[in-house]
Amino acid sequence: MATLSNSQLRIDGTSTTRCRRRHQRSAQLSEAYKIHIRAVGSAKDDRHKTTAHSSHTDTRRSREITNLPRYYLHFIPLSHWPTDGWLQLNTDHVQFFKDLLGTGSAVIDGVSTDATADLEPFNSDWMRKYKGHTKLVIKPGSTEELSRALKYCNDNMLAVVPQGGNSGLVGGSVPVFDEIVVSTSRMNDIRSFDPVSGTLVVDAGCVLETVDHFLADKGHIFPLDLGAKGSCQIGGNVATNAGGLRLLRYGSLHGNVLGLEVVLPDGTIMDDLTTLRKNNTGYDLKQLFIGAEGTLGMITGVSLLCPRRSPAVNVALFGLESFEHVQRAYREAKGQLSEILSAFELMDGRSQDLVHEVTGKTRPLESEHPFYCLIETSGSNAEHDGAKLESFLDHVMEEGIVADGVQAQDETQKQSLWSWREGITECLGHWGGVYKYDLSIPLTQLYDLVEDTRARLTSAGLVGEGPEHPVVAVLGYGHMGDGNLHLNIATRGFNKAVEEKLEPFVYEWIAERKGSISAEHGLGLQKKAYIGYSRSETMIRLMKQVKNLFDPVCRTSFPTHQAESEWAID
Repeated sequence: MATLSNSQLRIDGTSTTRCRRRHQRSAQLSEAYKIHIRAVGSAKDDRHKTTAHSSHTDTRRSREITNLPRYYLHFIPLSHWPTDGWLQLNTDHVQFFKDLLGTGSAVIDGVSTDATADLEPFNSDWMRKYKGHTKLVIKPGSTEELSRALKYCNDNMLAVVPQGGNSGLVGGSVPVFDEIVVSTSRMNDIRSFDPVSGTLVVDAGCVLETVDHFLADKGHIFPLDLGAKGSCQIGGNVATNAGGLRLLRYGSLHGNVLGLEVVLPDGTIMDDLTTLRKNNTGYDLKQLFIGAEGTLGMITGVSLLCPRRSPAVNVALFGLESFEHVQRAYREAKGQLSEILSAFELMDGRSQDLVHEVTGKTRPLESEHPFYCLIETSGSNAEHDGAKLESFLDHVMEEGIVADGVQAQDETQKQSLWSWREGITECLGHWGGVYKYDLSIPLTQLYDLVEDTRARLTSAGLVGEGPEHPVVAVLGYGHMGDGNLHLNIATRGFNKAVEEKLEPFVYEWIAERKGSISAEHGLGLQKKAYIGYSRSETMIRLMKQVKNLFDPVCRTSFPTHQAESEWAID
């Protein structure tokens, strides 16, 4: 049996490199987070060349590889590995899916035909950082079709990677090797809505923005809002436990999801699609799938509690001179706006400079500031709420906490102010690349990481104007209301020197302050080797046991040594 440890893949344009283990604690804990994976794939592709330490000969030619805590349900096929006794994806498999789903758009066949162009959107993420090699995309139209498809894959040892809107930021939905992509795009029905209780039942493939518009017509609101709402899907939102802009007011999906329908790796349908708010009969199993990133099963249906949509929404944006002033403003907002405060977003001055530079929009404030905050209130009385927000702004400006501010007067102005926050992510990729870190940090230290990272990269000569400097800017923004920082490094392309300065530095910094290396984006491919910086050996062991329970074919086997084998793919 060959053993590879810490086999994180980084995809940089045309080449893929394996990230070395750089920190002993991370290595020990990531070593404990492995799954047993069958090696299947196309022997024709010789790009994947591996050197490994072999300590055991298994007649089934199995191997171990660090688990990707992402959408993987089964095995990662490695095209170079012997396939004695195992089935490879072939035309017979493709025909089964065509017979099951139809030969139209429900199956994209790159096995028997050249479908490169059609497969491309499923093989890469929108940041252009990760690239996969799938030859087959299937799009089940119902839970029953998905159940039959996964059972067939399980019985025939075929790897799958579920994919929703593919809007994730950590490579969690990209088929890194040649897995079958299982798309939920055709499962997009709104099944039911109860206006009395506010309970909504939807298919996993429903687009977030579409659902929110549906609810708006009913006087309700979806308890989650994201910048990617126009493309992300509800199933993926739940699978990653997405946080977003409304968490301060409505809480996380762990509290809003009432029930789930899930297809397990062997095709079994787990129907827990209840709409009850109280159900204390045994374990609340749905919670295991919220944030599990598809590692335990594939979500097909979701029931949620959707609150009434507030008729009175106010938005204000203001500039501040220091992060100390930002903290004081947040304390005042909680005290004076508590029952109507629905968002408190932080943006540093550099992030706003980039939005202005890329979009050319007129800045909402006349003067420039080191920090900006956006506040939203949601209530039932427009006059009352508007007066409270105005009083708050007068107070913080009189106290010298806020240097300047503006309050939106109509819906167009509200959307315009929000665009300065929601537009950051898209603008960051303007120069070619961006390194993104989604982190939970104690509130008083929230911005320290941005300053430390900027100083580290600047001292290394990586930040500056012109192509000789790979880093355009180091900036931070995020959800002040829940201590979630988005550290971003905008670059002129993905650069090894930059990455070596960032990792594991960022994760070590977080671990020292008992923060989290993933606040809301998940681990995906990007962070799977670094789980040890946020989770203990005991917690990782328990996660492994849960994984083995739901997916026993992926039975884990622990090695007795800490292998340092290299995996370089050219």
